[in-house]
Amino acid sequence: MRQWTIDAFATAPFRGNPACVLAPFEAWPEAGWMQSLAAENNQAETAFLRRTEDPARFGLRWFTPALEVPLCGHATLAAAHMLFAELDLAGTSVTFDTLSGPLRVTREGEAYVMDFPAAPPRRVDIPAGLEAALGAPVLEAWAGPYLVAVTADEAAVRAARPDLAALKSIGEAATQGRGNIGLSALAAPGGDHQVVSRFFAPGSGIAEDPATGSLHCILAPLFAEKLGRPRLAFHQAYPGRGGDLDCEVVGDRVLLRGRAVTVIESQLKAAAQPAYQRPGP
Repeated sequence: MRQWTIDAFATAPFRGNPACVLAPFEAWPEAGWMQSLAAENNQAETAFLRRTEDPARFGLRWFTPALEVPLCGHATLAAAHMLFAELDLAGTSVTFDTLSGPLRVTREGEAYVMDFPAAPPRRVDIPAGLEAALGAPVLEAWAGPYLVAVTADEAAVRAARPDLAALKSIGEAATQGRGNIGLSALAAPGGDHQVVSRFFAPGSGIAEDPATGSLHCILAPLFAEKLGRPRLAFHQAYPGRGGDLDCEVVGDRVLLRGRAVTVIESQLKAAAQPAYQRPGP
């Protein structure tokens, strides 16, 4: 059984966000087996694919080392890259059936364009303790699937030193979700991007995620409205890596553009072969 490790939202190895992607299955493995493999891989996400009767349509599920998640951008990008670049999928687009509905990915030159649901946030009062937990000043707080804090500038984003346990508690209370928090600001003038961010995901078993597509389903409509521009360049400033996302708001969707690089191809041994879900009645 083949598995690839692919750096998503990256133009070179060891940048962006790594995801493990399995070759497509004919039927879903048991969820417990998928979760165990994701924990063994210990990447932010492991992506699992299931074939359908349509050669350009696959089921797609995402697991962090701790749990299955409803939406993941970088592992979707990695899955599309694996199909096109490693398995020579014909055509220029692929559709994934997911917990967040159908997600379409299209090749565009050396990049991929992902069509995701937008998640415009609502402004909320700044939660007590958020500044101290982030280690950064907070000018605004916005709630969607995640809590998003807007800080003073790019330097404040990069300098943040979060208290992850405190962030998890604050994020859970603010969104009734898993307690994951994004930190964002306008980028310093003169660079290649307009917005810079970081993402802390202790509620998903991830201290800090290097490049997060689902976060930008929130950030893209937020900053498109702030700046009066539907298309913006974002940089996620994970220390030592960093990822780049080109985001465009189109109605109630966000187009996420990015590139990917295959870093590792591996083979699971026989002892690690999956048990499959039993068919239903």
